[in-house]
Amino acid sequence: MRVLVVNAGSSSLKLSLLDDDGSTAGEENLPISRGQFEADTVASLLGRLGGNTAEAVGHRVVHGGRQFVAAVRLDAAVRKKLDDLVDLAPLHQPKSLAGIDAVSRALPGIPAVACFDTAFHAGMPAAAATYALPPEWRKRWELRRYGFHGLSHAYATRRIGELLGHVPGRLVVCHLGSGASLAAVRDGRSVDTTMGFTPLEGLVMGTRSGSVDPGLVLWLAGHAGTPPAELAATLEYRSGLLGLAGTADMREVLARAARGEDAAGLALEVYLHRLRGLIASMAAALGGLDTLVFTGGVGEHAADIRAGAADGLGFLGVAVDERRNASVQGDTDITAPGAAVRAFVVTSREDIEIARQVTEVLRP
Repeated sequence: MRVLVVNAGSSSLKLSLLDDDGSTAGEENLPISRGQFEADTVASLLGRLGGNTAEAVGHRVVHGGRQFVAAVRLDAAVRKKLDDLVDLAPLHQPKSLAGIDAVSRALPGIPAVACFDTAFHAGMPAAAATYALPPEWRKRWELRRYGFHGLSHAYATRRIGELLGHVPGRLVVCHLGSGASLAAVRDGRSVDTTMGFTPLEGLVMGTRSGSVDPGLVLWLAGHAGTPPAELAATLEYRSGLLGLAGTADMREVLARAARGEDAAGLALEVYLHRLRGLIASMAAALGGLDTLVFTGGVGEHAADIRAGAADGLGFLGVAVDERRNASVQGDTDITAPGAAVRAFVVTSREDIEIARQVTEVLRP
């Protein structure tokens, strides 16, 4: 089945046309202006790509809430329910919905499927998913740890199973990019993750703070009088590596740290400290570790980050081979000789995972 994959991100609408074998027949990117897309521009882009040759469309949707724990065929009722979830992800969900609407208008006769970033984590044990909050709060507002990057974590899990010939019993996937999260995967199923109710929880990211003391946020709101909108914008867009080093680009952080710049050096230390600690936390959720996978832009391309993470995880049996780690090309085994834990780099292919889920949903 030829599938058009639609990924509405923070800055662009990415369109990929995938054939049955997962090969890419074409790609196009459209910059986003205020989360909206001009209908004529999308139609023109799809025409150039050959979107009308697709047999189905798969949309990446950030949030599925409690209702959508697997991919689902889009219709008017599903589209309405997705609107109701905007409050759970006001910064991200509208872009996904704008992509659905724009492509549906351009290709009205092609069946479409919504694939959710939260779905991979929907079956996490209650101990991992539950916040220690009053039950009336948790029920009224559906307050729980949802987790994100599920499409990437799902693909990496499936791919490592192909590379090893079996799905590891205790796997930690590190999706490290501008956004970053870890997943603890037992026998192919997510049992814990680092992102929570929103994508702000967990690791230090490009512009996101990762976990901070909620009392700090309350202090800024109450004592310093910081407006909620400013708090949200700062934690989302002005923190993380950008807040520490003045740049959100990990390549630049590494280059500045190598030149001895103090701010970049501190940013790198903070990033790796949080990364190592949370990998260990994921391993604890699994009762040990068999396989460690790095994926995402930073995970795939920053050898120093992979090495820095491994340097602090020897007690778990993690060690990476210096030569292999420095010369990664595509999916690569970087395990050091004699290491107890297998370590891999896997190219992130959310598009393949989306196409797979679309085929499953629409299969007769």
